[in-house]
Amino acid sequence: MAEHNTGPIETGASMDYKEHEKTYNGFLLVSRVGSAIIAALLIGMAAGFFGHAGLFGGFIIFVVLAFIGAFLVR
Repeated sequence: MAEHNTGPIETGASMDYKEHEKTYNGFLLVSRVGSAIIAALLIGMAAGFFGHAGLFGGFIIFVVLAFIGAFLVR
């Protein structure tokens, strides 16, 4: 914020594109892994509530699917 750039406003300040891409790729990774975990949670809840797996069975299904999903989206 303290930098005062001279020149045309269209060019703007110099960007650290390497750091920008690193942050963007990290955000995409967190989004994919989070989506896989939420999908596993929903499947585990459905198995536990509507199937005959019960609480413990639904939790086991969630854990297994969460690990598989997180591994596959990397």
